Amino acid sequence: MSIALLGFPWDANSSYARGPALAPAIIRSVLFCEAANPNSLSGMEIRPAITEYTFPELPSDAAECREAIYSAINSTIEKGNKPLSLGGDHSVTYPILRAIREAYGPVNILHVDAHPDLYDEFEGDRYSHACPFARAIEDGCIDNLVQIGLRSVMPAQRAFGEENGVVMLGADAVDQIPYDLLKAPLYVSIDLDGLDPAFAPGVSHPEPGGLSTREVLSILSKLPVSPIGADIVELNPEKDIQLATANVAGRLIKELTAMMA
Repeated sequence: MSIALLGFPWDANSSYARGPALAPAIIRSVLFCEAANPNSLSGMEIRPAITEYTFPELPSDAAECREAIYSAINSTIEKGNKPLSLGGDHSVTYPILRAIREAYGPVNILHVDAHPDLYDEFEGDRYSHACPFARAIEDGCIDNLVQIGLRSVMPAQRAFGEENGVVMLGADAVDQIPYDLLKAPLYVSIDLDGLDPAFAPGVSHPEPGGLSTREVLSILSKLPVSPIGADIVELNPEKDIQLATANVAGRLIKELTAMMA
């Protein structure tokens, strides 16, 4: 199946720092840079698999932006393509999952992140980048949610996760991932701060003690089914060092594209 690469330059629902809105264009610029191999680790040439590039300008109003993201994903799916989306902050994942639910019903999700993003609201914003999975659970978008890499979990989020059957694993628990829950339809959401800052320094909320790039790639290689969609979010180019994190995102795109195609 063909892949659509979408970029959503949105960070108005970010806390602490802006910058992720710059990420989609930066990631696209390094993806096929001559300094890097265009193939996945398995040797697949990914350029033929990506048949759609959608990098829209988004409305400045948050509610209108969510609808624009929803519509873009819905249009991609209607064309028969699988959406691979670039944020932007993690708030973009909620409207993506709304569109995914319309096409596939509730999905199973592998979520790589330092944070569970399960707040009911954060700083008065129910659509904050700290809340997308709470909204998605409330809207019936999710069957099983498996989180890996967590190392910044507040009690309210822990309680919400336990009440809703979320599997919440730290970065030291890669051997405990319940792959049997990650069955079709499967969606993958990767917040780059799930990786240790040594591997992905270009994020707004770095948390030491995270996953290595190799660990994330290994987790992806063990998924039992092909994802029907994925997103990579929270790159902050203003905090990146020599495009290190952007290049990690590029590698993840190549591996996810090979898996999804």
